[in-house]
Parts: sequence; structure tokens; C-alpha cells
Amino acid sequence: MIAVKSNRMSKRERSNVLKGLMFISPWMLGFLVFVLYPTIYSFVISFARYSGMLPPVWLGFGNYTRLFTDPLVGTAVQNTFFYAILAVPIGLVVALLLALAMNRSVKEVAIYRTALYLPSIIPIFAMSFIFIVLVNPQYGLLNMVLGLFNIPQTDYLSDPTGAKLIIVLMAQLGAGNAALIFLAGLNNIPKTMYEAAQIDGSSRLGSFFRITLPLLSPTILFNLITGVSAGLQVFQQAYIMTNGGPANGTLFYMYYLYQNAFSYAQLGYACALAVILFLFGLVLALVLYWLSQRFVNYDAS
Repeated sequence: MIAVKSNRMSKRERSNVLKGLMFISPWMLGFLVFVLYPTIYSFVISFARYSGMLPPVWLGFGNYTRLFTDPLVGTAVQNTFFYAILAVPIGLVVALLLALAMNRSVKEVAIYRTALYLPSIIPIFAMSFIFIVLVNPQYGLLNMVLGLFNIPQTDYLSDPTGAKLIIVLMAQLGAGNAALIFLAGLNNIPKTMYEAAQIDGSSRLGSFFRITLPLLSPTILFNLITGVSAGLQVFQQAYIMTNGGPANGTLFYMYYLYQNAFSYAQLGYACALAVILFLFGLVLALVLYWLSQRFVNYDAS
């Protein structure tokens, strides 16, 4: 006679499940209250006119119709794309170079790693004030250095393109976080592969393109997705340094969303902007993941 195993959990198994649920309950409660509920509520409010004080007024797709005809939305999208297209690729290159520098086998490597990572822990608001001083046209260090090469002093934050470029430049000081992830990926590459390539007569540059980059492709994909996500949400720098100016030159998408929510008391319209940003980011991440199947190599053997 064949014994049939019962699917019922034993008393000990039920006890372990309850203990596990008890330990993760603070996270589950935080997720439900601070993530899931606000997300669903924002989606519902995006179909209404809501100031935060008076009851919501149902508009249907009115906010979305306005969104696609609002000229400031187009300006915000252009500025955000300009920033992301420059800041993200440059940031990946800078982070990879920092990781390669951190991976050097030298005696003082711990000191070098700390020095290279240190700028990334400076809060964005503090870094914004530092850059305001650095690019000051009268006494800023940047203009003083450029003056040594007879380059005239310029108020970069008063020029729409110059202000965006300064914000892109400032973003590179936060490359230390991505550099640590790249460093972990570099340490995961077997040293025997480099030794075999060296025996075959491969140069360091050849080994970099044939071994390092292919085996770092999963890490590159991760940093690319997180970088694009951060690039689409750039806000603090424009809020502190330029207040969205000059001439809406740094009116990024998140900054315009913030203005509608907290300056114009148009929470319904701001929620519609947030929903579109969420959907666009989700689609972009899926596209990047689909494209990654062509170049990402997960085989490190």
C-alpha cells in the first residue's frame, strides 16, 4: 500500500511561518501604508481636480488631455531627456574608471577607495550650494581656473544650456555608488581568464574589451537601469540652484510635477504627471531589459 503524504503543515512548520510573518510585518505594514496605498490613491486622484483642501471633482481623462497639450510638459520632457542622455552614459564611464582605479593592487588601495567614494556621500543639497559658489562669475573657482587660459568669466547658471551642463557635471560626483557595484563585478571575474589571455598574447586593452566588459555586462545593465531611473527623477539640483530657470532651462519633469502639487495646489494634475512618469519608466526598463538579451553575458565560467 502506497502512503499518501499530507499537504497539511505540521505544528512546527505553522509556527515557523507565523514567526516569519511576524518578523517581516513591519516591512509589510510600511509597504502597504507608504507605497501601495499612495500609488493606488495617486492613480485614482489623477482622474480628478483636487487641491488637497476641497473634495475631489471627477474629470475623467481631463488631466491627461491637458498633460499632452501643456507646452511646459514638453519643455520639462526635453530638459529631462537632455540631462539623462548626457548624465547617465557619462556617469557609467566615470564609475567604471573609478572602479578600475579602486581595483588596483597597491598598498594604499583602501585610502584611494575611500577618497574616490567620499564625494558620493555628500548630500545633493549640500553639493548644490557648493557648486553655486564654485561657478560664481566673480569669485568662483571654476572661472578663476578658466581665467588662467584667458577664457572670459561666465555666469553659467544664467544660461539655460550652461545650467543644465553644470547639473550634469555635478551628477558625476555621485558616481562612487555605481563604482562600488562595478568593483564587486570586477572582483567576481576569475583571474585565470586574464592569465590565459596574457599567455595567448592579449594586451591589457584587448583583455578589457574581450573579458572585462562582456563579464561586466550584468553590472552595466543594473547601473544603467538605476541611472536612467535617477536621471528621470532629477529635482533637487534645479530646485536649489536655479529654481527651474533660467527661461525654464532647468524645468525638469519632477520639478514641474512638484510645482503643480505644492505651488499651484493642482494635486490631481500632478498625480497624472506622476502616473505618466511611472508608466514611461516601466516601459523604458522593460525595453532595456529586452535589449540586454543581446549583449548581457551571465556566464563567468
